[in-house]
Amino acid sequence: MAKREIVKIDEELCDGCGECVPNCPEGAIKIVDGKARLISESYCDGLGACLGECPQGAITIVEREAEPFDEEAVNEHLRHAELEEHAVVGHPSGGSDQPAHRAHHHAGVHVCPGSAVREFGSGVDVSEREKTVRPSALAHWSVQIHLVPPNAPFFQGAHILLAADCVPFSYAGFHEELLAGKALLVGCPKLDDAQAYLDKITDILRSNDVEALTVVRMEVPCCAGLTEIA
Repeated sequence: MAKREIVKIDEELCDGCGECVPNCPEGAIKIVDGKARLISESYCDGLGACLGECPQGAITIVEREAEPFDEEAVNEHLRHAELEEHAVVGHPSGGSDQPAHRAHHHAGVHVCPGSAVREFGSGVDVSEREKTVRPSALAHWSVQIHLVPPNAPFFQGAHILLAADCVPFSYAGFHEELLAGKALLVGCPKLDDAQAYLDKITDILRSNDVEALTVVRMEVPCCAGLTEIA
């Protein structure tokens, strides 16, 4: 096994609060016998999204021999965890409180908060909405980080808006309040190559006299990668 950076949990400092568990996007940490434990080396990418969530300072990043990070195994692990959660939540209680307890356990321990399925209403009565055309504030194309050339003319002297790709769908005022007057870059640090993003944005900043860079992201741990890249 090759050396790489990986999470280390000090069991003496850990009090089992579980704050780190939902903040590990890969689901690599689980509470076992009252302590946080790394359930598989191959699930841990070593980026440390969980570090700032430990009130006891029990989690650190160390360099040691470890199994390589396996993104495919992580995706399979999260998929099974989500299926298990839905199966438990949907199980009839039959007069017992055990299924409800297990549902809480799976939701709190296994599922990445950024990938957990949720359904919610918009809170807007579409039939009563004012029927006006709202103009787009987008002033250029393309917008995907992978596709846009570093020397694109719209970056020169620009205020760049670096947005997680879920934001425009989630925030109703995206065009008017965030995008207007800015050059847009869009990407997902969870699903795409973070190093490729870092290289591209570095090229853009080196090639242009950029006025400012603003990051907008979702409030899920895996989205914090976009801020780290910036």
